[in-house]
Amino acid sequence: MASFPDSVNENDIGKAKCIGELLVPVAPFDQKSGREAWTVAFAPNGSYFAWSQGHRIVRLIPWTKCLKNFSTGHGGEGTNASSPRRLSCQNTDGNHIIPVAGEPREHTIDCGDIVWGLAFGSSVPEKQSRCVNIEWHRFRFGQDQLLLATGLNNGRIKIWDVYTGKLLLNLMDHTDVVRDLTFAPDGSLMLVSASRDKTLRVWDLKDDGNMVKVLRGHQNWVYCSAFSPDSSILCSVGAGKAVFLWNMDKYTLIQKLEGHHHDVVSCEFSPDGALLATASYDTRVILWDHHKATVLLELGHLFPPPSPIFAGGANDRWVRSVSFCPDGRHIASITDDRLIRFWSIEERAPQAIASLSNGLCCAFSAEGNVLAAGTRDGSVHFWECPRSIASLQHMCRMALRRVMSTQQVEALAIPTPLRDYLTYKVI
Repeated sequence: MASFPDSVNENDIGKAKCIGELLVPVAPFDQKSGREAWTVAFAPNGSYFAWSQGHRIVRLIPWTKCLKNFSTGHGGEGTNASSPRRLSCQNTDGNHIIPVAGEPREHTIDCGDIVWGLAFGSSVPEKQSRCVNIEWHRFRFGQDQLLLATGLNNGRIKIWDVYTGKLLLNLMDHTDVVRDLTFAPDGSLMLVSASRDKTLRVWDLKDDGNMVKVLRGHQNWVYCSAFSPDSSILCSVGAGKAVFLWNMDKYTLIQKLEGHHHDVVSCEFSPDGALLATASYDTRVILWDHHKATVLLELGHLFPPPSPIFAGGANDRWVRSVSFCPDGRHIASITDDRLIRFWSIEERAPQAIASLSNGLCCAFSAEGNVLAAGTRDGSVHFWECPRSIASLQHMCRMALRRVMSTQQVEALAIPTPLRDYLTYKVI
């Protein structure tokens, strides 16, 4: 059993550069369960980075300040992979570091219970609440509003004002762990929560956190959910082999994608909405054309790959998390074999790898040049992503696929090679 196919020489694969770490204070109780960094998240506008550092605590850090500390080592010299910049969380004064006037504040938030899910949400004023019958609302979110939703071990969801660190809402309908949270990217402040109580719940924060709908269909724990870029489709995955797709205008199940052989634990759409990446304990990341329910690409982490009958068992190649780069061409995956892999959708072997023990989650920065990865000890590691210039062809494809489904592209009177490229059949 190997991490790479025989045709790939591991020594030829590039090594990703670690540019920094955020470390947590060391205390005797840190060795106990509850110290894991289950989630890391970047604000959509790139202003903040947040992570659940374990033991009920969430850290909110201005991203430009964080990145500046990473890019400048001691004495003003740039950092390198062998000596990444390390920042401890022990330098806080109360709830936040004393900022320079006018600069974004850093916050340390005690959520009252273990934090499993994090999500940033921003408001667009013209996106009204779907609850049209209520004229009065407690909260009126402005265009410059930035919220952080935290999903807790006790089933509660707490909504915080990022700029002040103050608690705004406390949502309490789930009956078990809230494993994951995701905001609709259209600025409507519609929030979806995925829980171990086997449900997904849709909340309207512009209606003071009113619960709009309960999505039922999963037979076991729900691990993760993700909106398509146009907010029309929701993908959800969990303790089961199926990938669920939901129509978020009608709140109905569209279809289930079948192809994984073990629990599916992570999912994310490509920036143009044409592709869907799902990660599973069966050691694979699958790239789907969700419009046609077909598999376009499989990214393997164990060779030879386990047969379906054996893929349901434990192994040291469980994929924990997958994330799509904003450039639409790269994917990152974290597995139990202590490696981060950076993939190009044009290749079946990783473009770059990096060592990381006990990785749990990952997310790309808004610009796509940095990957953050959370670990079981509550720390976060940052990696410089492989750099490449996207072709004009790919940029045109992304622009077109943002507004056209696979079926619409196939109906165009264009040459077959071009049609195959636009539908990602030829990636």
